[in-house]
Amino acid sequence: MLTWLGYFERFGQNFLRGAGVTLELTAVGLAIGFVLGLFLALARSYGPKWLQQVAGAYIAVFRGTPLLVQLFIIYYGLPEIGIAFSQNLAAYLALGLNSAAYQAEYLRGSINAIGSAQMQAGRSIGLSKWQTIFYVILPQALRLALPSWSNEPISLLKTTAIVFLIAVQDLMAEGKRAATATFDFVGVYLAVAVVYLVMVFVLDALLKFVERKTKIPGMDIETSR
Repeated sequence: MLTWLGYFERFGQNFLRGAGVTLELTAVGLAIGFVLGLFLALARSYGPKWLQQVAGAYIAVFRGTPLLVQLFIIYYGLPEIGIAFSQNLAAYLALGLNSAAYQAEYLRGSINAIGSAQMQAGRSIGLSKWQTIFYVILPQALRLALPSWSNEPISLLKTTAIVFLIAVQDLMAEGKRAATATFDFVGVYLAVAVVYLVMVFVLDALLKFVERKTKIPGMDIETSR
């Protein structure tokens, strides 16, 4: 029986391949979630009442139901009405749609933290409402959101582990395959856990670096008043 360190030599290439798929799932899911989450945040902050209610309902549904249920509905349920996706595309959609609900709240909080004087200042120099939002408020809000929003990429990276249940060949799937071949489930999953830990550590360091580089001097003082 190999020690858990020995599994890196035996299954290292498989783990790297699975880690690559995991990172791809994280990146695509995060991108989908950001685009949709930004729309939801703007809809809740500046949209008409009916759009605010629709956005609020979306967030409530996707935050209030398990991601695994959402994944199974997309992959197993939608084909019953003629909408079928491949394993990877279903995983992208489930991760992205779920992440959007959480990212929307991070972004909405930072948008609301920007004082109303910013909107008044933009309008006073001739900008329209949406020009003020995109050129004045959002550049500040996105930078302000980064410390709290940075939890989402890390959480999403770990959450991708569930997609092996629909046969996506991510890191968890490679770990399951190795564990089945060796019957040493503890040792193999310890090795897999180390790979996840390294990815999270690197991602966390990268996000902290970006946060330091984009921090608005004095903004934390202004918004805390």
